[in-house]
Amino acid sequence: MAQVIAFANQKGGVGKTTSCVNIAACVGALGKKVLLIDMDPQGNASSGVGINKREVTYSSYDLLLGDDSKQIRTTDTGFENLHVIPTTIALAGAEFELVTEERREYMLRDHMEPLRQQYDYIFIDCPPSLGILTIDVLTAADSVIIPMQCEYYSLEGLSQLMLTIRKIKQLYNPKLDITGIVITMFNGRLNLSSQVLREVKKYYSDKLFSTPISRNVKLSEAPSFGEPIIYHDKYSKGAQNYIDVAKELIERTKTYDTV
Repeated sequence: MAQVIAFANQKGGVGKTTSCVNIAACVGALGKKVLLIDMDPQGNASSGVGINKREVTYSSYDLLLGDDSKQIRTTDTGFENLHVIPTTIALAGAEFELVTEERREYMLRDHMEPLRQQYDYIFIDCPPSLGILTIDVLTAADSVIIPMQCEYYSLEGLSQLMLTIRKIKQLYNPKLDITGIVITMFNGRLNLSSQVLREVKKYYSDKLFSTPISRNVKLSEAPSFGEPIIYHDKYSKGAQNYIDVAKELIERTKTYDTV
């Protein structure tokens, strides 16, 4: 059965989607069957794996709010062991539609249950906010990966997100855990980056992934080609960083039963 992992951070621009796409691709390249679900209406995770959103016929909106009788469809990205349920602009209105739904916090969890039998990992990219879509994802997830930019404002955001995760555990999903924190946009030549990394280690050493993601030109340009970094330039620093994180993720979650 798949391990369902949400990528969440209410602060935008921290490398959340970049980490979700690239860790998903790396885990797939390491031999695991992976599904990426794009639950961010911006749709950057969909673009990041080469999906043309104008051609999408089944999206995360359909998974969340569609007719139960409608067959769930995933899209093969063409990258090794990596499928996707992309998003479209329709998802932007989902929060308003969910207001009148009973058990709205559990809809994603209930609708995606058949998918858990088909994959080793399901990675879900959350919106950069703490609205109902993110609550739905966290209620459906087994655990959370938190990408965190190497700056002090991100430390404040991390504390707020930890409180939110605690509240979701209390209200909707008592099994929700934190798989780890990924440091992004790291520059070892800057004192600030090293200071922030030390602060995170001080409070969350048991959750921190060993490899920070370095700032990297190839990593920044890969989305414009619709390619995860290991397919855009597998010898780049960014690719090696994400491969290391993917290996550590598999090690951390190997106690879970997979298909």
